[in-house]
Amino acid sequence: MQKIKRLGIDIDGTVTCPTALVPYLQRSFGSDIKYEDITAYDLGVVLNKSDEEMYDWFMANQEEIYTHSPVAEGAIPVLKEWSEQYELYYISARYDYLDRVTTDWFEKHDVPFHHIELTGSHDKIEAARQHHVDVFFEDKLDNAIDINRELDIPVILFDTPYNQSALPENVHRVFTWNEAKKILSTL
Repeated sequence: MQKIKRLGIDIDGTVTCPTALVPYLQRSFGSDIKYEDITAYDLGVVLNKSDEEMYDWFMANQEEIYTHSPVAEGAIPVLKEWSEQYELYYISARYDYLDRVTTDWFEKHDVPFHHIELTGSHDKIEAARQHHVDVFFEDKLDNAIDINRELDIPVILFDTPYNQSALPENVHRVFTWNEAKKILSTL
């Protein structure tokens, strides 16, 4: 197997804490919503709202959410260590007009990076292929499976209530960044 050089890393729900949306959902849709209730990636399914309602809500709130999202526990020390060994390529579904908000967030939290790609779509396969990513880190189940299948690379999936399912052989579920570090060391 070739030496791992470049890591493809999703941002939201992976580097940012996956609970970041909860206060915004509570404020807009009811204070009884808990992180554990988000059992589908499609928030409209969880909240019984139309795609249009959820799109409008997200467009109105995304910049604030991205600006104030906390860093996932344990991410920074691992990413700092990795930045000395690998190239860190963040590939996110965020829209490209959010590049300044995104870069400001990385700088504010001292999160190391070599490149940030905002695709505006959950389809990250082409960006990962174009950038010759060797391993991918993700929280969205179908993305993890598709990236693994299409690019034939290992994917590390950060556990959330919305990504529960059996996984293919080379998609590895982890609960912490230290677990991700251990898995990466075996690849």
